[in-house]
Amino acid sequence: MAKGAKQKTHKASSKVLTKKKNGTITYKLSNGNHKTNKDSAKQVRQRRNKGVLNKGVADRLKSVI
Repeated sequence: MAKGAKQKTHKASSKVLTKKKNGTITYKLSNGNHKTNKDSAKQVRQRRNKGVLNKGVADRLKSVI
């Protein structure tokens, strides 16, 4: 790369993924917004938590977020 050139942020990824201070990357789990009456209360409750990417995938994506 030329002097001063920086890698651009991948906008689609940055809107979905969140990088935390400890280096982990989290995302919102799917199917939790509406039409949840078909699911058990346990399923709906568990989807409120954030998903966490595993270390191998997170290391690849840290540079683009």
